[in-house]
Amino acid sequence: TKITAPGTVLTPLPGGPIDHHWTKSLVASRDGSLLYVGIGSNSNITENGIQAEKDRAAIWEVDRATGRYRVFASGLRNPNGLSWEPQSGALWAVINERDELGPNLVPDYMTSVKDGAFYGWPYSYYGQHVDPRVMPQRPDLVAKAIPPDYALSSHVAPLGLAFYTGTNLPDLYRNGAFVGEHGSWNRKSFNGYKVVFVPFKDGHPDGKPQDVVTGFLDKDNKAHGRPVGVAVDKSGALLIADDVGNTVWRVTSASQ
Repeated sequence: TKITAPGTVLTPLPGGPIDHHWTKSLVASRDGSLLYVGIGSNSNITENGIQAEKDRAAIWEVDRATGRYRVFASGLRNPNGLSWEPQSGALWAVINERDELGPNLVPDYMTSVKDGAFYGWPYSYYGQHVDPRVMPQRPDLVAKAIPPDYALSSHVAPLGLAFYTGTNLPDLYRNGAFVGEHGSWNRKSFNGYKVVFVPFKDGHPDGKPQDVVTGFLDKDNKAHGRPVGVAVDKSGALLIADDVGNTVWRVTSASQ
């Protein structure tokens, strides 16, 4: 239950001096030989200069033995919750999209992540919807932008993703995805601040998001908690990290 050996650097990741999105999501391949790392952008829409975005807004693939890395997928403003979809084996992530286009744009999303794919940031959103604020424009890259698989809602700030294969919770949750929505920060009508469930069928989303854990906002819209990471424990219960309540919540079926 203790780690006493000092850590060693395997692969340096992009950091300061700006370090706009400083958190990093991490998941290992099934055989443990590769690591996949989500690295957020250094800005909203490159207002800090394109040079500050080198190798950012991307998911890296890192060789665990050597530390060698490559950009696995790009154009992902702030990818989090990297997880393996249990039926297809595909890598999925939840993405925090850009701000300041209004309360209903741009939808945050979850998507499968394809090797070598470009998902639009900063030049376009949700596929090939051009963001006119970004200069210079890059129509060549917009033409390559892949639409994501599933819109969550605008400014819900998803930070956690966990696919459910356990038996502790009711069968309706089997093989679907739990998403931790940290919540909006500059939207007049708050959005997110909850954990939702997205049903899946044959490896793809199949239905609208369903509220699972709510109540983090009081009647005055004061946050008593904000969901971040979600995970499934050995017994099949859902764990939710809450970075405002400083709590890890554990959710089981009513019979547990």
